Amino acid sequence: MRPTVLCFSGLDPSGGAGLQADIEAIGQSGSHAAIACTALTIQDSQCVYGFDSVSPVLLRQQAEAVLNDLPVAAFKSGMLGSVENLNVLADLLAQYPHVPYVLDPVLVANSGGSLGDPATLVTAFRRLLPRATVVTPNTVELRMLAGCDELELAVQRLFDLGANAILLKGAHEQEPHRVRHALYIRDTSGQAFVVSCSIWPRLPAEFHGSGCSLASHLAGLLAQNVALTSAVQRAEAWLHQTLRHADQPHADGQRIPKRF
Repeated sequence: MRPTVLCFSGLDPSGGAGLQADIEAIGQSGSHAAIACTALTIQDSQCVYGFDSVSPVLLRQQAEAVLNDLPVAAFKSGMLGSVENLNVLADLLAQYPHVPYVLDPVLVANSGGSLGDPATLVTAFRRLLPRATVVTPNTVELRMLAGCDELELAVQRLFDLGANAILLKGAHEQEPHRVRHALYIRDTSGQAFVVSCSIWPRLPAEFHGSGCSLASHLAGLLAQNVALTSAVQRAEAWLHQTLRHADQPHADGQRIPKRF
């Protein structure tokens, strides 16, 4: 069968982000999505109102059922719900050190809604950095993870914490006409350098689930043994098309990427 990506993510009832975004994005990459659900959220396409994490025991049982059944060729994580769930993921990843892992460090919803205590999440997410093939923060998340505002310094700090590659998403920066993404890797001396940089025209909207979609499509390509740089380029191009044709539930609200 198709290679499987095992995703650790929360349920978004609106279907814009979270596990539905993972399923659709991975399916469009040509891989198969399996889900270990980390949390049940109360949210719509515009805001997060609350959530309950699943128990770490239940999360582990979900993941082990998939791992014992399907050809898991990549991992992807988004919202983890609790530090305990993050620790479950870290323990599982340690058993599969050669399987690609895409870490989307979801700290806050794009709408600003809470997904947990940010300071606690930052400390916990740092444990996952050395496990990840690539980390996909936006600039807000990068600054939170690194604890500094200057982007180049923040990138280097994540490498100092053990990151192997960083796909930095630039949509939150105040550039009115463009969005700049950059893929960094760590050289043999531990220094960050840019492997590729892409510039996309800024679309006149905000989007719900764009980060989930990009990270998951990227994981789906890595599961097929596509090289990281090529996978990033293909995932970004695919995402841009989903955003150009996004659904618009409200005239002045966030749009939902059209992943099909």
